[in-house]
Amino acid sequence: MEKIKFIPDNGDEAVEFYVLEQTRIGGVDYLLVTDCADETEDAEAYILKDLSSAQDEQAVYEFVEDEEELETVSALFADLLEDTDLEI
Repeated sequence: MEKIKFIPDNGDEAVEFYVLEQTRIGGVDYLLVTDCADETEDAEAYILKDLSSAQDEQAVYEFVEDEEELETVSALFADLLEDTDLEI
């Protein structure tokens, strides 16, 4: 499982997430990440949306908070990860 670091805009300490899956919908990249690498433990899962442009040196992500978008992307990730109990 790939581990990535996110640096919040507010300058707080970097946060590490583990990438469970990634997908592209309508030209937008999404990541399904978790805060725990141990797949046998209950962990929080988050969906992040890539806001960066092709010219950006580093990717810019934000948490998906729009309910309709979250439901759509969650359903796709649930299909991609059929054998995983996914609650977002």
